[in-house]
Amino acid sequence: MKKIAFVFAAAGLMSLAACGHNTNQADAVANAGDNAASALDNQGDMLSAAADNSSNAMAANELDNAADAAHNSADAVKSDAENKADAIDNSVKK
Repeated sequence: MKKIAFVFAAAGLMSLAACGHNTNQADAVANAGDNAASALDNQGDMLSAAADNSSNAMAANELDNAADAAHNSADAVKSDAENKADAIDNSVKK
């Protein structure tokens, strides 16, 4: 169930990312956030796979928690980057 929710959240974030920004600096900030979020998501996926392969229930639970934390961090990084990019766009006189 967690993976389905993650897919829907990722799809929603990707639709926001497609909007674009008014300045190159804002685009660079948004792209850096996307890259960092992708790295964290990859780490979360690897932790989740390790949990699936673990024969120790307690270790698997800890790995799942770490995977969830990595995915949550990825969402936060992406959101922060988008907010900073929007602030850059808003500070530019139109």
